[in-house]
Amino acid sequence: MMRLLMRLFIRGAACFALGLAVAFMVLLGLMFCGQFDLIKGLQLTGQPLAQLGLVLLPDAFWEGLTGLADAAQNPEVQSFLSLCTALGQVGLLLAFGFFRLWYGR
Repeated sequence: MMRLLMRLFIRGAACFALGLAVAFMVLLGLMFCGQFDLIKGLQLTGQPLAQLGLVLLPDAFWEGLTGLADAAQNPEVQSFLSLCTALGQVGLLLAFGFFRLWYGR
């Protein structure tokens, strides 16, 4: 049973890593083609989860992570976190697809 769970975890992590790599390549492609409106739309999809993280995690965490006082209120931190969250969401969606494609029955 433990072996099955470990295999499932490794496969899932590998699919997620591949999904993140593909999402990052798509972001680079969008930047290269100058599609900044699409990037802004992508960033907006990650904003709710990013705001939730900024609210739920303590200010000391964000200050230690960024080195900025009152980092949760900084617009650059909010923007970067929402883009990272959006890329994570796209990577997770792709990971589900890869997992289903390769390991689904």
